[in-house]
Amino acid sequence: MKLFTVIGVRPQFIKAAPVSRALREHGVEEHLIHTGQHHDAEMSSIFFEELGIREPAHHLGIHGGTHGAMTGAMLEGLERLMLAEKPDAVMVYGDTNSTMAGALAAAKLHISVVHVEAGLRSFNRRMPEELNRICTDHLSDLLFCSSGEGVTNLKNEGITRGVHVAGDVMADSLQQAMTGSQGTERLEKLTTSEERAEGFALMTAHRAENTDDPERLAGLFEGLHRWGGRAVFPVHARTRNVMAKLGMSLPENVRGIPPLGYFDMAALLEGCTMVATDSGGLQKEAYWAHRPCIILRDETEWVEIVQNGWGLICGADAAKIEAALRNPPRSATHPQLYGGDGGASSRIAGILLSSLK
Repeated sequence: MKLFTVIGVRPQFIKAAPVSRALREHGVEEHLIHTGQHHDAEMSSIFFEELGIREPAHHLGIHGGTHGAMTGAMLEGLERLMLAEKPDAVMVYGDTNSTMAGALAAAKLHISVVHVEAGLRSFNRRMPEELNRICTDHLSDLLFCSSGEGVTNLKNEGITRGVHVAGDVMADSLQQAMTGSQGTERLEKLTTSEERAEGFALMTAHRAENTDDPERLAGLFEGLHRWGGRAVFPVHARTRNVMAKLGMSLPENVRGIPPLGYFDMAALLEGCTMVATDSGGLQKEAYWAHRPCIILRDETEWVEIVQNGWGLICGADAAKIEAALRNPPRSATHPQLYGGDGGASSRIAGILLSSLK
């Protein structure tokens, strides 16, 4: 089998790493196609190095511009490659513009589409990610869900064929990072002695719904300021640029640092007392690491985290954020979610081979 895997952003590199290893073990000829959506070394190359991902067979170098311009350029570039190399199937991950472009290019050429992390829904169509994931699911032939919630969402939209609960491949990557990250040494380099002694929250914020709205971004920072505890904030390039444009600075109790590689983030996750984020991936990682998660969005696709008492949706409401940081969500029970047993990648590779022979 000749498989194209289309990736373009940090979470997709993390998801693709264990699946690529499993595919190689099953004898699949995989060609990684990097769209270039995250193009800087901070957000791209370091993840390939740390996670042991093969260099991409093709790098399209497409980034920036509007959603339509970016997706259109990716669609054109991917179609050209698919016509030239004729893969048997195209695998895409998650809900980015790269995901949507890969699925649409393949479907129009009658090439089987495989969607990893299918069936997620925030039910907020103002989010570009929601539109990407809906369209991708309806174009896909094989749909791998992280949990039964995804299967239910797909069934409600009339999608029942080719649907499988495989678990979450990010759990596979996190297991590797937690065992191989030399966490103590990394944590000492990344944090101050005061942060380690007093405890700190790990914060990230990068989604357009927060960064493109000055009032929301200010609300996030105000909530952290009112709380007054220590927070470490790896600042995404998008957030950094918006802050510079607005002349906005971080609260004194929030220490901004450059974006980090995956193992460094794993070390911070192990060392923190709680997480405040608008990232879907970090919500799951916080759960697997038994860390309370303050969700800096108005909804989440990962509803089970909230339902099980380990996540609290606060949006950009400063008062809610302050209250959650003072009394973080932590349940007495911690059921296994999203198949976090480290075996999702092997299940995906096995089902892929048997389904697309």
